Amino acid sequence: MNTLTCGFIGLGLIGGSIAKAIKSHIPSSRLIAYDINTDSLELAYKEQVIDQICPAIDASFSSCDYLFLCAPVSHNDENLLTLKPYLSPDTILTDVGSVKTGIHRHIEALNLQSQFIGGHPMAGSERFGYQNSYASLLENAYYILTPSDTVPQEKVTAYQTLTASIGAIPLVLTCEEHDYVTAAISHLPHVIAASLVNLIKKSDSKEGIMKMIAAGGFKDITRIASSSPAMWQQICLTNTENISALLKTYIQYLTVLSSYLDRKDKDALYLLFDTARTYRDSFTNSSNGPIKAEYVLTVDIADKPGAIATLAVLLAKHQVSIKNIGINHNRELAEGALRIEFYDKNAAEAAVNILTEHNYRIHRR
Repeated sequence: MNTLTCGFIGLGLIGGSIAKAIKSHIPSSRLIAYDINTDSLELAYKEQVIDQICPAIDASFSSCDYLFLCAPVSHNDENLLTLKPYLSPDTILTDVGSVKTGIHRHIEALNLQSQFIGGHPMAGSERFGYQNSYASLLENAYYILTPSDTVPQEKVTAYQTLTASIGAIPLVLTCEEHDYVTAAISHLPHVIAASLVNLIKKSDSKEGIMKMIAAGGFKDITRIASSSPAMWQQICLTNTENISALLKTYIQYLTVLSSYLDRKDKDALYLLFDTARTYRDSFTNSSNGPIKAEYVLTVDIADKPGAIATLAVLLAKHQVSIKNIGINHNRELAEGALRIEFYDKNAAEAAVNILTEHNYRIHRR
């Protein structure tokens, strides 16, 4: 059986996590990588994640079965031009960008569509860089594949098998379907969250009362407004038509909702919240979505000195890391006095078990 060889152009959070997942699940694989950040390459080599450091985009990549374009999207065009003379026709070329139509157009311009399958692992972190990558980042996350029209089906099937083998859930869409879907469930929500935060900023009193009590539900629904402005600027500029069309539809819907309020239409208002609740409750929790999940518990604690420290020490003794901790001053929509955020699901589950054993009352979201 031939050794699986994978190349990476860019080895940051996503590229590094894919590389670690492949090496973890397919130990016999051979991984090579190029990145302008040589520290990342040296660390990956030291950790035995990659087997070869490439000082440039060169003939080293001609032996790859899969070649992952994981550099920033703005560098893809230049990297592809450099890479093309060294590409084997048998190589499956892919990327990890969150907007697909643009890269597909560039691939067609370079006549590489017969070997290109766009990829979008729908996982991420607020942290970045290879040093923060980890193999389990992709576990149970949808990994969307957008094959070009002329790529052979056996290559699509092979890529599906690879993504499934590293714990992800492969889903095949056209690039147009992908960009419309992600505009609706990821890109538009970020635009709405940012605009809602700015609305509160402009509407607040000079004393900042709104900001002071903006906890609980408001912070939950606007959490994604803390994302990278540069990244979301570029997404809006590359998936503009879909985001704009959906935003116009949303504005029309809000206008209808405004009319319900103006005429105090109690039946329409009830239906609004009831249908939303029913549909929202039908969402699956079995996989990661495009908007990164939070792992949060709220806990009832006594209002006395040392109560928070006692809880924190208890979790630390059991090697459970806390990402963030704070008091819920506004508990209109959330029970519990202490809000604790964890880095991952395993830490949150461990905390539940530990705190329950010590008779803390826990409220899960």
